[in-house]
Amino acid sequence: MLNVTSRKLESIQHPFTNNFLKRQKGITLLELMASVAITSILTVMALPNMNDFVVQMRVNSEISMLQRLLLVARNSAINSGERVIICPLTLSGRCTTDWHKELSVFIDNNNNKTFDAANNERLLVTKSAIKIGDQLIYGKGRVMVAYQPSGHLTGLSNGTFRYCPLGHEEKSRGIVIARSGRFYASSDIDNDSRDETRMNKEITCN
Repeated sequence: MLNVTSRKLESIQHPFTNNFLKRQKGITLLELMASVAITSILTVMALPNMNDFVVQMRVNSEISMLQRLLLVARNSAINSGERVIICPLTLSGRCTTDWHKELSVFIDNNNNKTFDAANNERLLVTKSAIKIGDQLIYGKGRVMVAYQPSGHLTGLSNGTFRYCPLGHEEKSRGIVIARSGRFYASSDIDNDSRDETRMNKEITCN
């Protein structure tokens, strides 16, 4: 009785399995071409948004690194009781306006506004150069940010860092540094998709 039942089940299963396998055919060339076309269209549509996202991430990353650099410099000045300088250095140790290049933070023991490795002045930290084509400007021709042991800036070294990515000026951002030594990053205050300072001045590198 059990054997008969098994044969009956087999006779029911085999035709179903065969028909099922017969229906499992590969996709046609036309279906493949349609899929590729749709994928290509979606990719082209997504590329501009992806590029904008990558640029925005780069700008935000640079602004964050600059903020950390300023924080290190200010805290080091307060803790060491010495003047600490941030600037792009020449090979001779002098500060320049080439803010797009590598930036250095050092203790200026003799207050000559120059990094003197021979006089045992300490290089605290460096930040790598920004992406070629992007702009980084500080104030109007300012060559350094110099912190006193009080944490305040020296002289007229206060100003605004402005970072402008090539071909995407609308994504420019800035860091405003007060004479007190404190600083803040710009933000989109009026919701026009462009960053401004707290004085409602739009960040540009023109």
